[in-house]
Amino acid sequence: MSRLTTQQADRFRTDGYVLYRQPVLPAESFARLKAVFEEHLAGASRGDSGELDMPHQRDPRLLDFLLADELLDLVEPVIGPDIGLFASAFLSKEAYSGRATPWHEDSYFWQDRFDRMDRIATVWLALDPVDRENGCMRVLPGSHLSAGREYEFADPDTNSFDRVVQGDVDEAKAVDFELDANQCSLHDARIIHGATANRSPRRRAGYTIRYFSQELRFDPDHPRNKGHLLWHARGRNLAGNPVQ
Repeated sequence: MSRLTTQQADRFRTDGYVLYRQPVLPAESFARLKAVFEEHLAGASRGDSGELDMPHQRDPRLLDFLLADELLDLVEPVIGPDIGLFASAFLSKEAYSGRATPWHEDSYFWQDRFDRMDRIATVWLALDPVDRENGCMRVLPGSHLSAGREYEFADPDTNSFDRVVQGDVDEAKAVDFELDANQCSLHDARIIHGATANRSPRRRAGYTIRYFSQELRFDPDHPRNKGHLLWHARGRNLAGNPVQ
C-alpha cells in the first residue's frame, strides 16, 4: 500500500525528490535499527568511511528492515511494483569533524552497472535529527531531468570523495533536507545533491538505502559488479537479474 500521496509521487517525478516527515518505522523497529548502526559505527575508524558501506551484505539483521513493507511502500509509488535492493550504507558525520559531501549525481558513480538510471531511488533515513547546522543533505530540484554532467577533482581531505560536478552550482536554488530521526527523504539517482561539513556540536547520522526497478538490467560481468549482491524485494524479476 502506498505511503505517498499522489501529489508526493508526482513531485518526485518533477523535482527528483520528496520528503517524508512522518515516522518511517515503528518505534521499536527504529530503536533496533539504530542499535545495529551503533554497533557498526563502533567498529569503524571514521563515520563516513567505506567501512560502513554495504553493511547488509555482512549483517543479515539489516534485511529485516530493508525488505520491510514500511520502506517498500515508500518506494513503490516512484519506481513501480517490481523492486530490487541495490545497496545501503551507514553515514555518520561526527560533531565538528564530518567532511563535506561534494555536489554529485549518484548515477555518475554507477555508470554501466545498470542499463538505465531512470528508475533508481534512494531512501535517506535519518538516524539522528538532521538540519543545516549539522550538514543535512541538499538537492537541486529538477536537476535529474538533465543528468550527465562533467566532473572534476575534489580534495578528499575535506570531502567524502574526490569528484564534484564541474562548474558553478547555483546554491541559492538548493533545498535542505531537514528531518527528525526516523523520517526520510527519497531522491532520484540522477539528481545533483551534496552536503556541507558538520560544524555543529551534534552528530549527523543516516542510513542510505538504494532500490531499483527490476525492469532495469544489472550487468553481472561489469568489473564493479563482481561480488555485488542484489535482493529481490517485491514483485517480479522482469530483467532476470541475479537476485538473492
